[in-house]
Amino acid sequence: MPAKDDGSDKEKCLDLFLKIGLDERTAKNTVANNKVTANLTAVIYEAGVIDGCSRAVGNLLYTVATKYPANALPHRPTLLQYIVSLKVKTTAQLDAALSFLAITGSENLDLNKFEEACGVGVEVSIEDIKQAVNEVVEENKATILELRYRTNVGELLGHLRKRLPWGDAKVAKQLVDAKLYELLGDRTAADDEKPSRKKKEKPAKVEDKAAPVATPEKSPEEDLNPFLIFPNPEENFKVHTEVPFSDGSILRCCNTRDLLDKHLKATGGKVLTRFPPEPNGYLHIGHAKAMFIDFGLAKDRDGGCYLRYDDTNPEAEKKEYIDHIEEIVQWMGWKPFKITYTSDYFQELYELAVELIKKGHAYVDHQTPDEIKEHREKKLNSPWRDRPISESLKLFEDMKNGSIEEGKATLRMKQDMQSDNYNMYDLIAYRIKFTPHPHAGDKWCIYPSYDYAHCIVDSLENITHSLCTLEFETRRASYYWLLHALSIYQPYVWEYSRLNVSNTVMSKRKLNRLVTEKWVDGWDDPRLMTLAGLRRRGMTPTAINAFVRGIGITRSDGTLISVERLEYHVREELNKTASRAMVVLHPLKVVITNLEANSVIEVDAKKWPDAQADDASAFYKISFSNVVYIEHSDFRMQDSKDYYGLAPGKSVILRYAFPIKCTEVILADDNETILEIRAEYDPSKKTKPKGVLHWVAQPSPGVDPLKVEVRLFERLFLLENPAELDNWLGDLNPNSKVIIPNAYGVSSIQNAKVGDNFQFERLGTLR
Repeated sequence: MPAKDDGSDKEKCLDLFLKIGLDERTAKNTVANNKVTANLTAVIYEAGVIDGCSRAVGNLLYTVATKYPANALPHRPTLLQYIVSLKVKTTAQLDAALSFLAITGSENLDLNKFEEACGVGVEVSIEDIKQAVNEVVEENKATILELRYRTNVGELLGHLRKRLPWGDAKVAKQLVDAKLYELLGDRTAADDEKPSRKKKEKPAKVEDKAAPVATPEKSPEEDLNPFLIFPNPEENFKVHTEVPFSDGSILRCCNTRDLLDKHLKATGGKVLTRFPPEPNGYLHIGHAKAMFIDFGLAKDRDGGCYLRYDDTNPEAEKKEYIDHIEEIVQWMGWKPFKITYTSDYFQELYELAVELIKKGHAYVDHQTPDEIKEHREKKLNSPWRDRPISESLKLFEDMKNGSIEEGKATLRMKQDMQSDNYNMYDLIAYRIKFTPHPHAGDKWCIYPSYDYAHCIVDSLENITHSLCTLEFETRRASYYWLLHALSIYQPYVWEYSRLNVSNTVMSKRKLNRLVTEKWVDGWDDPRLMTLAGLRRRGMTPTAINAFVRGIGITRSDGTLISVERLEYHVREELNKTASRAMVVLHPLKVVITNLEANSVIEVDAKKWPDAQADDASAFYKISFSNVVYIEHSDFRMQDSKDYYGLAPGKSVILRYAFPIKCTEVILADDNETILEIRAEYDPSKKTKPKGVLHWVAQPSPGVDPLKVEVRLFERLFLLENPAELDNWLGDLNPNSKVIIPNAYGVSSIQNAKVGDNFQFERLGTLR
């Protein structure tokens, strides 16, 4: 039987989804999700629109496919007929219909009640919505003027929904925004500031000798300081964890008083943490959280944090990665107490491995990796597990001296092969690799594993708090088992949830594949969530650290944090630090016919929204001449009431300059392509049109404005969690990077240096 052609099926589904008007991104996103693909395909066939339909209908069908209540499936064909016949045609109607059907379930459907519930036959015009908007804004005018752009727009829209439940929500939002702008004018920096919280004043207390003494309120410090959850170093004598063995015994891991006293004497009682990245790639935003916790706790307690390279795998490590990590840690604002390498301790680690063998807790094994895997899965002991100690000592020395071939022997810890914890199944401590080490050179041909080296180096460096993500929680047993077996100091271990951000991948393996297969332009591609990529995109360490702090250091795992949350902190930061400028991405020429060709008028433009008139440094000069350029999208041939751009016979304001009115449109020979706009400006500024456009002018007659290349970045992946897909590369956003080579910018940005940030008005923040 021939294999199923999945590629062909997906192409057919994609074609079907495009026919119903889904945009290409949504269609491709849907094809990548088997469940939604099956649902949407069934809905299209039930609706009888396999040959296509309007985009409005298609979007409603997509909503049915993704949100239809499973308990009401018998009524889905009925709903679909209401949609394709345009009796249910807005998202508000569809939401009401889905709610009604969810309550009805599989019971008989009362069509009269159904139609009443979802507004079938009710028509709401734009004029109706506009009138309702005017009424709602007028009723709430006092509050709006007080709060300005901090007004809760959602509440206003809620009032509108009560008046016009079947009105178009998108149109309502546009009209509310326009009304607020008409009432409030341009947004200022003060509008973006968070309101200060005023403490409620307590009424004066009348002294009463008989009254009990008031208990002071709980300090808010616990809410403000995320590091209060961690104990002090002198408390590190308590039981860290219990390791149950298959024979019924339990190992209660803790420091003896002597070990703790020796540790405290060495550290002076200070907190010592470590940030231990593996130098096998560039750091990503997940490492920003680890840095915040490791360096942040040390800073909070006036201690120190080691930057320790976990360099136990020479095959994957590069000097490039080592240099990058040190540089990016400093960029993030952290200063290491000391920079160390696990390889600095190779000799001590070897000597402790010898001691472990002597104590009967390790043995040399000759199984292949596949045999080890099979034995561990079946909980079977290695045939060499009980070999004499002297034999393992001799073989381990042979491994060190290069007398045994690579892959022919490993040193394994003798733990508990019958344990319920997979990480107690005789983990590998050493393996043979005839590979030079980027830091230690060619001195060693055996290298310790992470499971063996990590906890020992923590102990040797007197780390007080060994902090890691929850994926390492099951390794806590082996961590403490090994330190107990060697009778050395045991740090306090605490696990926190790893940072998972939407619309990206965080696995170094996946990131490495994106880079090496050239899906992106290197480790610092602005579309990646690597810290180098975020820096290149213009994000600041202050904003990244604020984002991480806001997430907290809890143990709730599996939460996918929306990338919008990071973008919020970035906007908050750049709104205060990125000066404004104007750039036109797709220039459309406008000739001002009542301004002489050789005339240039300089106007003042604000670097900051709240620039004060008497502060010259808060403004920059731009030229207004008889040839200016606006965005192509800001002009249309047909005007409408809800459109605030330029159109024939219509006026707009050129931001910081003058009102202009379109008097003529020059078309190409095809009578469709717009070549040029002719307009007149109002030097008196008496006309007050609602539309405000950004623009760039010729700095002098016949000289083009500053030409700039602009790169527009969107999210790299379409789905929120592409890592869940088998074919995760198939979810890459084809429009994640768009290059605009011939944009025009104001001359004030021509001297910008690498790293300078600008907020291009109406476009976003650019770097």
